Amino acid sequence: MTIRQVEHEITVAAPAAEVYRLIAEVEHWPRIFPPTIHVDVVERTGDEERIRIWATANDAAKNWTSRRTLDPGGLRIRFRQEVSTPPVAAMGGTWIIEPLPAGDCRIRLLHDYRAVDDDPEGLKWIDEAVDRNSRSELAALKSNVELAHASADLTFSFEDSVRIEGAAKDAFDFVNEAGLWVERLPHVASVRFAEDSPGLQTLEMDTRAKDGSVHTTKSYRVAFPHQKIAYKQVTLPALLTLHTGCWTFTETGGEVTATSQHTVVLNTANIAGILGAEATVADARAYVHGALSANSRATLGHAKDYAESKR
Repeated sequence: MTIRQVEHEITVAAPAAEVYRLIAEVEHWPRIFPPTIHVDVVERTGDEERIRIWATANDAAKNWTSRRTLDPGGLRIRFRQEVSTPPVAAMGGTWIIEPLPAGDCRIRLLHDYRAVDDDPEGLKWIDEAVDRNSRSELAALKSNVELAHASADLTFSFEDSVRIEGAAKDAFDFVNEAGLWVERLPHVASVRFAEDSPGLQTLEMDTRAKDGSVHTTKSYRVAFPHQKIAYKQVTLPALLTLHTGCWTFTETGGEVTATSQHTVVLNTANIAGILGAEATVADARAYVHGALSANSRATLGHAKDYAESKR
């Protein structure tokens, strides 16, 4: 049995403890790994956890499950795929974060793997794929970790909620059936919606702003009936470098709380061009919060009417 072991590394301008935290806490992954749409912790016992990952590959959304062992003291994270796809027979590895004297850190990414039936051609294919993917992943991780570290004050989250006298399923259905939004939501001008596999959705739509302008957005969504829909917007307005969110539906005592949550990172380079030369980060924050909340509250209000009409 031939087990190959390889290593890739990159230096990052951010403290080791902060980089470890961003990789360890999977809710950050949509910020630091561009293909990642959403990650859920399926189970956790001490430092052992099982995570499910939804991500894009060649413009298609995929998901898989991995096991991880966290070592915050050693700044290490071990991972192992639960089910590998041929020609890979088994695949695992370790993230190692090493502090450097100037306050930067080195990220080392180790892989160990073997090919089905020890096939030499299969092993060569895996060698090339791991090398290519590791180099591109580390380069993207470097730029996004440095951005996340530098833009901590430009990142903020907020949410809007509504109480519904109805069923969680009906409120969920309203948001889940986004292909019908052009008929159901006045601010939506047109929709392109696809669900190629259950719960994995692509949503592209044109929405009208208060000033009459029309904006096109594209998002990938992951739906968990009838509890939540997580999404990542992949075409961004000029004032943002990141927008992720989640719709949640919580039923208690015959009532439902429906919530729309957003996390965004401001793009400071475009503030003056859009809001004027005197505009500040606080102005951009207020503008973005107001625009996104207005759309969320409108959608929540229509979801409330829909669910209550179904009682």
